Amino acid sequence: MMAQYLEIKGRYADALLFYRMGDFYEMFFDDAEAAASALDIALTKRGQHLGQDIPMCGVPVHAAEGYLLTLIRKGFRVAIAEQMEDPAEAKKRGSKSVVARDVVRLVTPGTLTEESLLEARRHNFLAAWAEVRDEAALSWADISTGEVRVIPCPIARLGPELARLAPREVVVSETKEADLAGIVSDSGAAMTPLSRASFDSAGAEKRLCALYDVASLDAFGSFGRAEISALGAIVEYLELTQRGKLPLLRPPVRELPGGSVQIDASTRRNLEITQSLSGGRDGSLIAAIDRTVTAAGARLLERRLSAPSRDLTEIRARLDAVRFLTEESRLCASLRDDLRKAPDMDRALSRLALDRGGPRDLVAIRSGLAEAGSVARRLSGEVPARFTEAARALTGHDDLVAYFGAALVPDPPLLVRDGGFIAAGHNAELDEARQLRDEGRGVIARMQADYVEQTGIQSLKIKHNNVLGYFIETTAAHAEKMLSAPLNEVFIHRQTTANQVRFTTVPLSEMETRILNAGNLALEIEKRLYDGLKAMILDASTLISDAARALAEIDLTAAFADLARGEDWSEPQVDDSRAFVIDGGRHPVVERALTRTGEPFIANDCHLTGGDTPAIWLLTGPNMAGKSTFLRQNALIALLAQAGSFVPARRAHIGLVSQLFSRVGAADDLARGRSTFMVEMVETAAILNQADDRALVILDEIGRGTATYDGLSIAWATLEHLHDVNRARALFATHYHEMTALAAKLGGVENATVAVKEWEGEVIFLHEVRKGAADRSYGVQVARLAGLPAAVVERAKVVLEALEKGEREGGTRKHTLIDDLPLFSVAPVAPPRAEKGPSELEDRLAALHPDEMTPLEALAALYDLRGCLTK
Repeated sequence: MMAQYLEIKGRYADALLFYRMGDFYEMFFDDAEAAASALDIALTKRGQHLGQDIPMCGVPVHAAEGYLLTLIRKGFRVAIAEQMEDPAEAKKRGSKSVVARDVVRLVTPGTLTEESLLEARRHNFLAAWAEVRDEAALSWADISTGEVRVIPCPIARLGPELARLAPREVVVSETKEADLAGIVSDSGAAMTPLSRASFDSAGAEKRLCALYDVASLDAFGSFGRAEISALGAIVEYLELTQRGKLPLLRPPVRELPGGSVQIDASTRRNLEITQSLSGGRDGSLIAAIDRTVTAAGARLLERRLSAPSRDLTEIRARLDAVRFLTEESRLCASLRDDLRKAPDMDRALSRLALDRGGPRDLVAIRSGLAEAGSVARRLSGEVPARFTEAARALTGHDDLVAYFGAALVPDPPLLVRDGGFIAAGHNAELDEARQLRDEGRGVIARMQADYVEQTGIQSLKIKHNNVLGYFIETTAAHAEKMLSAPLNEVFIHRQTTANQVRFTTVPLSEMETRILNAGNLALEIEKRLYDGLKAMILDASTLISDAARALAEIDLTAAFADLARGEDWSEPQVDDSRAFVIDGGRHPVVERALTRTGEPFIANDCHLTGGDTPAIWLLTGPNMAGKSTFLRQNALIALLAQAGSFVPARRAHIGLVSQLFSRVGAADDLARGRSTFMVEMVETAAILNQADDRALVILDEIGRGTATYDGLSIAWATLEHLHDVNRARALFATHYHEMTALAAKLGGVENATVAVKEWEGEVIFLHEVRKGAADRSYGVQVARLAGLPAAVVERAKVVLEALEKGEREGGTRKHTLIDDLPLFSVAPVAPPRAEKGPSELEDRLAALHPDEMTPLEALAALYDLRGCLTK
């Protein structure tokens, strides 16, 4: 056995080997030590190898999926070696013969299909990047849904594309492993190198043609050699990991590089589109707006938010559909009720194709198609063209639904081997086997009655024991009749005892065999019927996939409509201009958080209208006043509009945005030797080198990570470059008030500020964005709000006053600031301000007892208090 284990392990050296031993998967040697540590299970030993104990651990087969999920999330790959024959067959070759085993599947992060291993509302992409001469391409597939896509992708674009897709695993040529390690690692995906032969474009084309059973790929589109290479590498990897049992993959779709808004990795991170800065879903845009009721709809929402469209026709079609359901609220609610009952047909179909499915997947397809018919009937009237197309894909499945409705029970077991999923009346042979299995006594009783009638012997009985099985028993007095013609031709003598004689018949022997085998026979018939039903599903897989996509489209549209009505969002005007006009804009995530606490969100306008000239707002104001929120909310409004959603604003007019860039917040990258300031500069450089005149750029506090004058000069030059070279629409927040002078020098720059109010030494943030420039930063006041010790705050005030005085006096001073403010001089803590006594108004309020007052007395007291205020 150990020789067999080592031989199989040698072929899968980079994976943990799950070696099937009866009801357990067992691991040995280094695999056992690694798995025991990762899974927190006991490490034992079994036998010896080369004089050393062999470490061993194991997991039950029935609970293997949970352990697989843990291992995959911890970065392991797992090869599953199953028993390929019955142990009884192995024994026939000799008592020491080893059961034949082989790997049936290699489990990796990008090749998961089991429901328990996947996130229902997120895609699980496997990607491959290929380079052929001067071309490069990225392909990706989700084998749990069958989606396959490819896009031309030079290496400079690989990082942003991986950030968009968030694949779990990326396949690369072993010759490119070193070059791509950092890019793939930054995306959070696992990287898997394959041989150069796996990326050979000629071989890849043959693999793809064989997969889709076509002579040429021309029917699917025109693909470059690099695109074919990347697609072929995915197929090669799936053949390797699935051991030749390929999933159902839809024909590849070629995406164009300019088809969606370009959003780089740092912008996605800063805007928290699909995950928050802490790494989770909570606090992200998608978590705040996701009202889809199906898993497929949720996955489509993530794709739309990750890649907002630049196709004006497509955007308007999406918005028209959302407007229709916003106005038809009853229809929208009915559709959502139907959609809630629709299972995830895409993933059920994939599991069936890979032989990892079960009866519940058959029922999921049946239920999904039934709901598809209901949805189609609701969309039979005057509806937007987008719904007409979707309804067409949802119809035509009535015969399949009816057949499966009659064939399957409503609530089947999980596994085929459990049986009991085929409905009664569907198959006569199965019904008979079940009857024999479940009603054997009744069948024997009826046979006994027949024999009594045939012989006329009322005392005749059919009995059973473990030696003879079923037999007919009568007294010795009646036995002569049965041993005589013509009954002796029917009844066969088997045994004589002191008082009884026992017989059998050919039908009784046959019935005995059938009863004993009825349970196994029923299960075998069900398995055969299951294979037939599965084949019917797979034959209709294209139509079923089309219906699943249509349901996801309708679900997302209805979710956007429900969101628009519930949150008072408005339809954006999207056109081919360079306008960016937002009236009453709000941040969807922040507003949702404030709603929970009962606080209102202060809406703000943003008008970047410059025609053919640059349109830049230079935003000043104190920290904590809401500058970053204002910047982000306008970027998110543009993103939502081009994703096809209504937006959180009173009015929005958005000229198509080609690129979305964000440089907000501070973070270092110590693993790559980058300080906070270095990260800031790298991200700013990427914006200035790439942004075009259709881009929307938001920049916050550029230059703050270095010396004051260095930072000011960098921020100044950056703003000039955005204005003169990039000519982009931009929101530029800064704490350098000196930059406000640029509004008078650069025609496309306007000053705006976030308003605050001072009241008795306190700073009140109004969160209102107004035209004009801030006169102060209020940094010391914010520091006091943050809880800095009073001594530090008072000392900061002294230093600030001295600095401002020095700036006013310019170069006339004869001594330096250090003379006025010795480094280790600490100002004494200011004595606490004397607490004021209660005012007259407070005294009168304290004296009131509302529970004891009549309405007239309360009204009189209110007038009295008002009079107190006017004194």
